Amino acid sequence: MIQFVVDSSADYQMDELREKGLRLVPLPIMLAGETYVDGVNLGRDQFYQLMEETGAFPSTSQPSPQEFLDIFLEAKEKGDDVICILLSSELSGTCQTAVLAKTMAEYDRIYIVDSLTATYNIKVLTDYGLKLAEEGKDAAKITEQLEALKSHVKVVAALDTLEYLSRGGRINKTAAAIGDMAGLKPLITVTEDGKVKLFGKTLGRNKAIGQIIQYIQSMDIDENFPVYSIYSYGTENSSRFEERLTAAGITITERLQIGTVIGAHVGLEAFGVIFVTKM
Repeated sequence: MIQFVVDSSADYQMDELREKGLRLVPLPIMLAGETYVDGVNLGRDQFYQLMEETGAFPSTSQPSPQEFLDIFLEAKEKGDDVICILLSSELSGTCQTAVLAKTMAEYDRIYIVDSLTATYNIKVLTDYGLKLAEEGKDAAKITEQLEALKSHVKVVAALDTLEYLSRGGRINKTAAAIGDMAGLKPLITVTEDGKVKLFGKTLGRNKAIGQIIQYIQSMDIDENFPVYSIYSYGTENSSRFEERLTAAGITITERLQIGTVIGAHVGLEAFGVIFVTKM
């Protein structure tokens, strides 16, 4: 049997984790003096409401090696393979923590995929891994195919501000200051080496939407994979965005809310799209 492990940056809802048999290693969220876990003691809308009401800036931390080690030792005892698909090592120490836990477990049948990305990009990879497992592929082959796919899973999003990313150290303060000048709406993406990059900046949401659509249309989208519309808090931006996408001939599979781990760094009113390009 193959066990799939994700961290909470993958943004699966708890019921979907249970339905698909995925193991979760949560990343804690600190906000206004309290510590939370997405879906356990804090709902997503509740989280964004707290951000809005308190004006506080949330922060995240990586899990302990023990949380991975408990899963690894259980798999070792059962003789199962484990595939971990985790938040970019350029954005968190979570992947390195899993590598340490693998060493502690002294078990070779653990495969750790540094997704070099975040949020529902990780869901795309994991769902593909589950599909390959259902087709009878072994853990080594699945890992190989996930490594080949990960650079083709793209995300681009429009933010209200870069201040959250800047405070969390995910983007430098100079880029954040430029992005927030004169009411500009920053656009971000995650590069193939796993870093957050300022993709562009526009005056207003309508122009931001136009620039994102132009970017998507320049890509060779693989229609075998989903196209997700993503948002943090409030769906007005997403509704307008999706109308424009449909008019441009781009079909959205589903609208999904960004969870607390990534939401802590993109803030309120973020919206964007995730898609896969052909290999």
